[in-house]
Amino acid sequence: MLKDKQKKGEVTEAPAGSGKVSRKEFEKELAKLQVELTRLQTWVKDKGARIIVVFEGRDTAGKGGVISRITARTSPRIYRHVALPAPSDREKTQVFMQRYIAHFPAAGEIVLFDRSWYNRAGVERVMDFVTDEDYERFLTMAPIVEREMIVNNGIILRKYFLDVSQDEQRRRFEARIKDPVKHWKLSPMDTESVRRWWDYTEAYQRMIKATHTSWAPWHIVPADNKRRARLNLIQHLLDSIPYKKVDVDLPKIPKVQRRPKNATEGLGSGQPIPNHY
Repeated sequence: MLKDKQKKGEVTEAPAGSGKVSRKEFEKELAKLQVELTRLQTWVKDKGARIIVVFEGRDTAGKGGVISRITARTSPRIYRHVALPAPSDREKTQVFMQRYIAHFPAAGEIVLFDRSWYNRAGVERVMDFVTDEDYERFLTMAPIVEREMIVNNGIILRKYFLDVSQDEQRRRFEARIKDPVKHWKLSPMDTESVRRWWDYTEAYQRMIKATHTSWAPWHIVPADNKRRARLNLIQHLLDSIPYKKVDVDLPKIPKVQRRPKNATEGLGSGQPIPNHY
């Protein structure tokens, strides 16, 4: 029997779905969710809403994959994918969250952070890129900033952590090494997470415990099954936002103007590319 009450700050994991999701079933369900994502987009634009979605998780957990499914059928003017590189020398001298705040949404925007300010409690902590003092200060301040600067400022905030098992992470790294299309996803910093699995485990446990709040809770996504994880995360995101379908005044296609005298087909100039296919 499930407990009626959850202890404050405790994250309970939902049981992971069993069995594979076929490509056909995945594409069918994804198409339905993508229709709803466009409806959310229309509602955000109509209401001037602002939404931040944070995607954190283990290396190879599929953060970029789920973001690409969210943005595949939506407007890049509404859904903005933000994946910041390592900070520059100048950015290293700024207040820590300053470079992320610059990407916060204006009215009618949804910002998808592919990793976020939580780098400080993950990779920076494990790889000793941050002092103990700055690390502890971050864990104290992050919930306050999220409450005062984001949530109390009217911005909808959702935080997701995609989690994979140790064996699955190793399998995905091996697959990336064999696939030239995925070589850009590999770096010594990423593969180091295989060796330091337990260091990252401890860092993520501490991070989630310290920053899981009633106003900005962490939502844990079991991600060994990529297709199931993508569908579950998108469905949860949609269910968590009180959007409504907005009627759209669709334009009518007008009649074509009459063809002028001496008008010719085609562009007339320029060089066509070769037909290889």
